This record gives sequence, C-alpha cells and structure tokens, in this order.
Amino acid sequence: MKTYYSNKPPTTFMKVPFVDLKTQYHAICDEIKREMEEVFEDCGFILGNKVRAFENEFARYCGCRFGIGVASGTDAILLCLKALGIGRGDEVITQANTFIATLLAIHYSGAKPVLVDIDPETYTMDTMGLSEAITERTKAIIPVHMYGRSAHMDEIKRIASKYNLYVVEDACQSHGAIYYGSTVRRTGGIGDMGCFSFYPGKNLGAYGDGGMIVTDNEELAEKVCMLRDYGQERKYRHVLKGFNSRLDSLQAAVLMVKLRYLDGWNNLRFKHAELYSKLLKDIPEVRLPRFEKKDFSHVFHLFVVRTEKRDFLINYLKERGITTGIHYPVPCHMQEAFKELGYKKGDFPITESYSEKVLSLPMYPEITEDKIEYVSDAIREFYGY
Repeated sequence: MKTYYSNKPPTTFMKVPFVDLKTQYHAICDEIKREMEEVFEDCGFILGNKVRAFENEFARYCGCRFGIGVASGTDAILLCLKALGIGRGDEVITQANTFIATLLAIHYSGAKPVLVDIDPETYTMDTMGLSEAITERTKAIIPVHMYGRSAHMDEIKRIASKYNLYVVEDACQSHGAIYYGSTVRRTGGIGDMGCFSFYPGKNLGAYGDGGMIVTDNEELAEKVCMLRDYGQERKYRHVLKGFNSRLDSLQAAVLMVKLRYLDGWNNLRFKHAELYSKLLKDIPEVRLPRFEKKDFSHVFHLFVVRTEKRDFLINYLKERGITTGIHYPVPCHMQEAFKELGYKKGDFPITESYSEKVLSLPMYPEITEDKIEYVSDAIREFYGY
C-alpha cells in the first residue's frame, strides 16, 4: 500500500496565496487612480459616463451590440430571466455543480431550477441529461462555463432551438474565453443573453461587487436597462416593477483599466496551467483538467484537479504555506436551502463524486514559475514521487 506523507515536516517553506490581488493592483495602481479621480471630478457616481463607456467597451469585447452594467453576477442572471418573461410556473435548467447563485437567481425570478449532471471531462453541462430534463414547462437553459471553460454551446443551442428555449449563459467564470464551434465567439455572446460577475477574484474583477449582461437583442437590452433602475423608462416614469441593481461608476472605472489587460492576463493563466500540467502529469493519483481540445478555449479562472486524498493534501499544502480552495464542496441539490426541489443523494453521481475530490490550486496571472514549481513539488512529495 502506498504511503502518503501527510505528517512529514516541510523541508522548504514558501507562502503561496490562492489569489494575489495586491500584486496586480500595485502593477496598475496609477492607471486605476487616474480613472477613479475622473469619477470624483465628474461626480457621476450612479450610471455615469464611466459606466456607459465600460458597457460599450465590454460589449464590443464580447462581440455583442449591448452591455448593461448591474450590481452583481447574480442580478445579471435574475434580470435576464425577468426580461425574458420567465416566472412562476416555469422551469429553467442548469447544471448541478454550479455555484448556488445560479439557482438563487432562477428562484428569485419565480421559476423552478431543474438540474442536470455534468460532462466528466469538461465539468460543464451534460447535453444528454439536458435533453432528458426538458418538460413542457421548460423556458430556458443556463449553461455555466465552469472554471473558465466554455460549455458545449453548439449542442446546447441545437437543443434549445428544437424546443424553442432561451439560452442564458452564466459566463461568471469565463471572461474572455473563446468558443470555437460553428461560430467563433467569446463566451457570453453565444446565447440569447450572457451574464458576468465582476467579483474581485474573477479574471476581470472589480474592487467590490458588480456584474454585466451582454446581448445582441435591442428589445431585451432596453428591458434590462429599465429593470435594473426601478423599472423606469425615464425619470419617475415606471413601466415595470424593477430593481435597484446598477453598476456604480467607480467600479466601472476600475474595470475599464483592467479590461485592457484581460487577454494578457488570460494568456498567463493558460501558461501557468501548462506548467502545472507538465509538472504533475506523471502522478496518477491527481487527475488534471483537459484543455487540449481545439474547439474550446480555457481561461483558467480556476485550475482544478481531482484526488481521492484531497483533505489530507489540503492540510499538507497548508503546512507548507500553500492556500487552496474547493469549488464546490456541497452540490446545490444537497444544500438545505434548496431541499424543496426534492433531489436526493445519488441523483447526480458525477457532480457528487467530484465534489468530494476537486481541489483548486493557486492560480492568478502574477503567480511565478518558482511558486508553481513549489506547489507541484509539495504535491509530488505528498504522493511519494
């Protein structure tokens, strides 16, 4: 039987955080301060010039006509569903391994979340399960571009077209990822509407909460613009029961600067993923993400491996100054908050199995090769290689 050296004292020590926002900030702080100073001078703090400018830039980046800034990624999904007229009595299908925010947005719309299992290689929606989950109440599909990799969008759109369903992309982990299918487009710009989160740790992160909806549909864009701002078509003229969900100008200023660097940062993430894979490829106990398929790009919001000895490994790495994460330890259908959906253990076996094995290693553009080597060496030492 193989020995795992979970109690072996470290021979070297290096602090490796899971993310490092401070280093990134120091590299661009002068630009950030200039953009924010313009907001202070302009005093357009809510839906001001910076918001409009960033909406236009981000929509163009995604290959879409319209961008609408909102308060969070959760609100982005909710407002999309509201704009599409989805509500009580309707069903919306998404995947079981997503973050709970996807389900919360569906719930807040009044619709019922319906879950499917995942593709074991890509961690994205299982399209066979998707077809089987459709009922006469189904109105929309929310594929999640999990960990930074695009879902199987050609097949998802084919199924949606067959059953006359909307496709709302949860692109909250895939800023800048490109899908090479029947069309070559960035995630978020493939379905009817695309949703993004700008939570600080995202590939494109604000210095607080924020979100964005992108679409080519002018009517839907106008509806979302009203919904995010109390349902008003103009000041004090409320035609919809809306929300207060607006991206503020200071966050837009930060995001304008960071968008200029996004492709470069994503390229670095990909190189880091290649180095991790090279250093860990001969450890059979560690299953690495697959990203060599030409029809998917991966921007590695997270670098996720699978291992049977995850919890022991987490502690071993922690003793050596290495911080890791789990995305996610409890699947949505097993959360108490959604017990009314009636799912039980065993309903989504791949998601459930992976939730006990997935481990996210440190991944951010500024991580250095020596830190990746240090993390990889620690994993090799744990497994006795």
